[in-house]
Amino acid sequence: MTQSPRGFLLLSLLLAALAAATFLPGLPGGFVFDDAYNIVQNPGIQLQSLQPSAVMDAAFSSQPGSATRVLPMLTFALDYYRAGGMDPGTFKATNIAIHALTAIVLAFFLRALLIAAGASRTRAHWMALAVALAWAVHPLQVSAVLYVVQRMQTLSTLFLLLALWSYLHARQAQMQGRPGRFGWLLAGLLWAAAFSCKEDAIALPAYTLALELTVLRFGARDPALAAALRKGYLVAILLGAALYLLLVVPYFWSWGNYPVRDFSSIERLLSQGRVLCMYLGEILIPLPAHMPFYYDWLQPSRGLLSPWTTLPALALLGILLATAWKLRRRRPVFSLGIFLFFAGHFVTSNVIGLELAFEHRNHFPMIGILLAAADLLSLAASRVKLGKAPAIAVCSLGLAALMATTIVRARSWDSELALAMTSTALAPGSARAWNSLCVSYFELGGGAKADNPNLDKAIAACDKAAEAGQDSIKSLTNIIAFKALRGPVPDADWDRYLARLRHVTMTPDNASSVWVILNRARDGMPVNGDKMLEAIGIINQRARFKPIEAAAMGYFILGHTQAPDQAYPYFAQAVLETRDPAFAASLIDDLRKEGHPGWADKLSQELRIRVAADTHSR
Repeated sequence: MTQSPRGFLLLSLLLAALAAATFLPGLPGGFVFDDAYNIVQNPGIQLQSLQPSAVMDAAFSSQPGSATRVLPMLTFALDYYRAGGMDPGTFKATNIAIHALTAIVLAFFLRALLIAAGASRTRAHWMALAVALAWAVHPLQVSAVLYVVQRMQTLSTLFLLLALWSYLHARQAQMQGRPGRFGWLLAGLLWAAAFSCKEDAIALPAYTLALELTVLRFGARDPALAAALRKGYLVAILLGAALYLLLVVPYFWSWGNYPVRDFSSIERLLSQGRVLCMYLGEILIPLPAHMPFYYDWLQPSRGLLSPWTTLPALALLGILLATAWKLRRRRPVFSLGIFLFFAGHFVTSNVIGLELAFEHRNHFPMIGILLAAADLLSLAASRVKLGKAPAIAVCSLGLAALMATTIVRARSWDSELALAMTSTALAPGSARAWNSLCVSYFELGGGAKADNPNLDKAIAACDKAAEAGQDSIKSLTNIIAFKALRGPVPDADWDRYLARLRHVTMTPDNASSVWVILNRARDGMPVNGDKMLEAIGIINQRARFKPIEAAAMGYFILGHTQAPDQAYPYFAQAVLETRDPAFAASLIDDLRKEGHPGWADKLSQELRIRVAADTHSR
């Protein structure tokens, strides 16, 4: 039965409602992981009025991940304003609404695509709805939808789909002999909107190329236009390859470890073969037990056979790509799906020193795999001559199973403790999961107080985190901070912390760990001053403090250790390395007022010498 446009719209709305309902069990949960510094600790999104200037300031406020993600920042600010604060339920509700809207757009785009690929209108209608629903209620989407900060990814997917739909409409017009200028222009504007959400939207030309290679085949009623399309894409491919090889690779390539990673560029590229195969398994065998959320346990590939799965994974991906290329005319929908998956991971699985794996990176690429799988299932059904009623029953059962598994997974997001417990069960080798459990126990017991009933559980979980993550310092920091609530911290805990500080990769997270202990000391907790001095020295040697941080260390040493003289080098570092004369002058004046005129005079003299040297060097 062919659906009318109105009937298709109603079914798409029903699809969106089902998708939204699937994620509702996770609505009560809180902010997690990167939500902290992107949202909770980001004063830029704390919108207090809807005055145009305030809204613009919020949209263009500082964002730790990138300065270009304007639209997500704006929506975060509006959520803060309408909630009257940092209410995670309000932020998550917006995420769910965006995902539901994207499911509607996906259904309409897929219907247009399948018709363009030669499917009957009836088949295109039902297949588009089925694939869109499968994508919308897939359990792998839980971390993209309920992990608030990943709105950057989900908004980008929404605008990418709108851009592709517009591009497809424009190209179909050209194939029918009509101008497609409006569609091209709209696609460009939507591409800009997608890029303002997340930078990997730059891959849109790769998606349109995939469309041309499979479904559209550079067709146009005007032969000159068809030739121009082929030449245009050829030029774009050559230009893109040149920019990639001459600019991108040299800029990001690292023969040794990346500055804040424990792997090199070669090792990252080798690892991505295993990561992409893992993603394929999670999409095609969608069991929540295969989706732990945290992937810091994943070890990089050190060679083609280290681990041994590296080479087979790369070979499998090569065979998949070669098959898609060979079948691009006979099975264009299948090939398009495979191309979309690989194009969708091109940025995040490349030479940029990102973390090895995150589930939300599949939000758009999953469309390709589900589309390819649907095409193969449709082919199989036709070969075995499966009747309409059995086909509908099988499809309905499969979609119902997807929804059920997603509901189960979403329920584990209904509290920070539930998510942490689930994550440690699924990924016992994840330091992040154990540390999350540690902090959840600590906060559930009332936080920083000696009679916190969960303190022992929190410390035990942090011990597990320390064992699991040998390149992380956060768990050991928490152990010291938590034990300090009850009295002096044993030297064994300090020694373990200091020993790890000397060899861990000095990521920003590891370098900032010392502040947790400093804050405990400022609150009056007993802290070993000598051990703290040693920790501060190690961090400053391995990851130089910024001037304002160095000044803070100086004040801490003055007020909370028995070696105040050791504060001077940190004040000197702050004064001599800052590029803000007002900050240097203020710090010198403050030292004079606090009873250290000798230090103030010495710093003033050293500062004059440095300024004179800088002037002479110019």
